Order: sequence, then structure tokens, then C-alpha cells
Amino acid sequence: MDERPVTRYAKTADGVHIAYQVRGVGSLKLLALSGDGISLDSGDDEPSFARFERRLASFSSLIRLNPRGLGLSDPVSPMSPPTLEQRMLDAVAVMEAVEIEQAAVFASTGGVPCALLLAVRHPERVSHLVLMHGFARIARAPDYPVGVPQRLLDSLNEVVIEADAVDRGFDGLAMMAPSVANNEAFRTWWNLAGNRNASPAMALALMKETEQLDIRHLLPLIHVPTLILHRRDDRFIRVGHGRFLAEHIPGAKYVELAGNDHLYFVGDTDALLDEIEEFLTGSHQAPDGDLITETILFTDIVASTEHSARLGHRRWTTLSDDHDAMVRAALARHRGREVKTTGDGFLATFEATTRGVRAATEIVAAARGMGLEVRVGVHTGEVEVRPDDVVGLAVTIAKRICDLAGPGQVLVSEAVKVHLLASGIAVSEQGRHVLKGVPGEWPLFATGD
Repeated sequence: MDERPVTRYAKTADGVHIAYQVRGVGSLKLLALSGDGISLDSGDDEPSFARFERRLASFSSLIRLNPRGLGLSDPVSPMSPPTLEQRMLDAVAVMEAVEIEQAAVFASTGGVPCALLLAVRHPERVSHLVLMHGFARIARAPDYPVGVPQRLLDSLNEVVIEADAVDRGFDGLAMMAPSVANNEAFRTWWNLAGNRNASPAMALALMKETEQLDIRHLLPLIHVPTLILHRRDDRFIRVGHGRFLAEHIPGAKYVELAGNDHLYFVGDTDALLDEIEEFLTGSHQAPDGDLITETILFTDIVASTEHSARLGHRRWTTLSDDHDAMVRAALARHRGREVKTTGDGFLATFEATTRGVRAATEIVAAARGMGLEVRVGVHTGEVEVRPDDVVGLAVTIAKRICDLAGPGQVLVSEAVKVHLLASGIAVSEQGRHVLKGVPGEWPLFATGD
């Protein structure tokens, strides 16, 4: 993993110090105005966020900042939260500190209005706009039916910053990032990153300030190349907001992506990053990685949502933590490498196929002793190894096999079966199956007699 970027400070005309970081050395300057609520000192602590930024920095010089009142920048009073104009001037101050006259701008959610204002007030400083999960206004109006009813916004404001928000029925992470909502390591990081970024009073003040914005009048004034990206099933900022931007920004390119994660750095990030890179550079290229043959293991807790609802958040969190510790211990015993968690399970790799299968059967048995049913898929094939991930068709095959496994079942491919001939591990035929997105029919086998 590359070293963490150094935090530096720009000083605005009114004397406020704005924290920023630069990652990468590309000739393309890319200014990130994200509304992700993450302090500069927290991003690299979460692998998915760090991977996303490293990919952006692979084809650009990426500049990220905390606006005034947030993260590592100078604090301001929640009684006078920063205005949209001030946040735009914070971005200008950082560009001047880095000594760049013009940059492409990647903005998400709350950063989108700031990016649009920057493009209107200082068009000479903006070469391209990339807007992810953006909006021109939040609240519903007679002439803006895609907005959120004010009564819902008021209800949200009453509970969102409270410590017991989840127990009171509002789980913000489940709405913003359903693919990782049951990943307790991610949830812990997310809560800590949010606490570092803003106090409860400041967070609420900024939410209310954002809810009052209406920048629809700026949209016809945008005259830089603009890419608008929105995941189709985002529940936090509904897709209608993105479509509205695309309809009202002259010449904008609109790409609607599959998925329901609002947080841009989780879910299917490869498709998103490919769109960004191609728009900004004219082409996209996956990062280089080593190609090796490994055994890939996917695990998945069966009916985790039902378990969570039955046990309640606290008891489920404890059980989920115990499950994760058990899986990691099994991987360590069998010399497996944890690649990442996948919501309700794990992706791991092994140099030896038999070790991978023994780890799989051990995980299934231990989970059953905890009152859980886990399904596991195992496949051996060639993968591309990246700093914090493995990719390739073999990974997809292992995932599809896991999806087909029954509760408490370890399902393996024929490539795995071949390596088990002298291992003493018995397998039984489970027929030929079509794996979604993979050509042909695949014979599968279950471990055990």
C-alpha cells in the first residue's frame, strides 16, 4: 500500500485554514469535493475508500479537502455553519495553495452544489465536472416532485445524530451502504470517521443548511463537460435527482449504474471508476497486477437479515463479531489470506487447495455451533492480485458457486475436486449448473459423504 498523503493547509482570504491532501502525480488535476462525511485522517483506515482513491490517483493528481468546520480544517460555530459560497471559496483557496489554475472536479452528494457553483463563478478553473449522486435541491416542491417531503426531512433531523438512532428505527448506514451495513468493522470505522469529521451540532446544522439549498437556476449556466453518475436503486438520494441534473445541464452525459449503495466507494466501484477515467482521459485501464493461480473461498451467512431482526441489533452485532473472529481464526490455522469482507461473509485465498477446503468445512461446522448456517463456495483458478483485492473470472466463479450452495454446505468446482484426490476429503456430485455471467455448464461437488 502506498504511503498516506501529507496533510497540508491552505489559508482563505478571511483567514480560515483549510486542510487538504494530494495523492498521485498525474498531469490531470482532480479536485474531490465529496459529501461523504469523512475526515482527511480517516479515509485510509478503510480499505474500500483507500482503494477508490488510489484508483483515481492512478491517472490523476488527486486533491481532497475538508471544508471549514469539518475534519482537520479550522472549526466554526454550528450557529453559523459554512455557506455554499464559503465552501466554494475554500476549494479555490486549496487550488491556489497547490498552484493549479484548472482542475477536473469530482463531487458527490453534498459536494455537488459546491462544484456547480465553482463551475459557474469560476469556469476558467474547471475543465470537467463529474457529479455522483448529486442534486439541485433536496426538499420536494410543487415544481420539484422528486424531492423529499419536508415532514420526512424534519423527522430525519430529529433522530439522525442521536446515539440511539439505530434502536429508534433509523439506520443511516443501512440506507447509504446496504452492501456493508452488516460489516461491523466497516460500521465501526464509519462511526469513528463521522465523529472525527463533525460534532453532532455541526452535522445537524449542515444538514439543515443543505436542505434549504435550491440551485436549479445554476444548471443552465454550466458550460463545461459534465458527467452525471447515479446508482439506480440509491435510497438516500433517489435517482430522480440525478435525472433532473442531466436534463437541465447543457450537454451533460448521464450514466445510470446498477446498485443500491449511496456511498460511492463501496459496491461495484470498478464500473463507476471506469466511467470516470474514460470521461476524463478518453480511455480506462485496470491497474496492473500479478496473475497467479490460487484457491478462492467465499463464505456467506444464510438469512442474516432474519437473524438480525430476531435477535435485535446489539445481540446480532455480538454474534456477528464472534462469527468474524471464528472465520479469521480458521483462515489463520489453514494459512489463508483474508482479502476482504463482503457484507455477510468473507473472500479469502489459499496457495494450497486442500487447506482452503479444510478451512471451509471447519467454518461451516463452527458456525453451526454458534447457531448460524454458513454457505461456502470454493474454486481454483487464475486471479489478478491487487494491493487489497483479487479479481478475475475465477473470483466470479467462486462467488457464483457460493451463491448456489445450500445452508451449511461447502460447494466446490471440478478444478478443486481434482486437487482433493489424495487428500482424504470426500465429495459428492451435485450435478451441472449454470453460473450467472459465466459461459457453459459447471459440474459442482459438495464436501462430505
